[in-house]
Amino acid sequence: MERGIIHAVALNGAGVIHDFELAYMGETSEDVAASLKDGSFGMGEETGAFINQAISEGSIKGLGLGAAVGQAILKARLPHRKLSILETAARLGMPVTSHVAIGTDIIHMHPKTDGKALGDCSLRDFRTLTSVVSTLGGGVYLNFGSAVVLPEVFLKCVNLARNLGHPVRNLTTVNVDFIPHYRPLTNAPHWKAAEDTT
Repeated sequence: MERGIIHAVALNGAGVIHDFELAYMGETSEDVAASLKDGSFGMGEETGAFINQAISEGSIKGLGLGAAVGQAILKARLPHRKLSILETAARLGMPVTSHVAIGTDIIHMHPKTDGKALGDCSLRDFRTLTSVVSTLGGGVYLNFGSAVVLPEVFLKCVNLARNLGHPVRNLTTVNVDFIPHYRPLTNAPHWKAAEDTT
């Protein structure tokens, strides 16, 4: 990002959570199996409070979710912010988006969760990412670790950009995941097939 090689970043909701935790305490970890038994999984106060506050304030300011949390990390001067992708994007003025599925992330269980702000910011990020994708012709899209959400979002962004008259051709798409899943493997050939027939 700082060298100008990466020009935009899209994260799912979990990516935002892990990014904040890295900036806040320098690590991200939770024993899901152990904490699920007693209902304490994802119930840490700091993560839900900080991110939900950032999203609520970001919605009022007309920001996307990624920018809202990135600016909040930057403003709070969190101790390990140098590890944060969101903070780096905010500092560099780079597009960073987050695409959430409501109910999939631990911050959605927090009492500060505002569904209206969450949807507003994430939808704004979808539009921002579509704008970025509309200029991606000849570029590279890398998918790391999002098995379903981001491949689906990217597919819709490509389709919407083309529907609005942007050809978005000659893409190189790379899916890097621990376990191959149906959608990323299916969507990448769709992108290629769509290019071959246009």
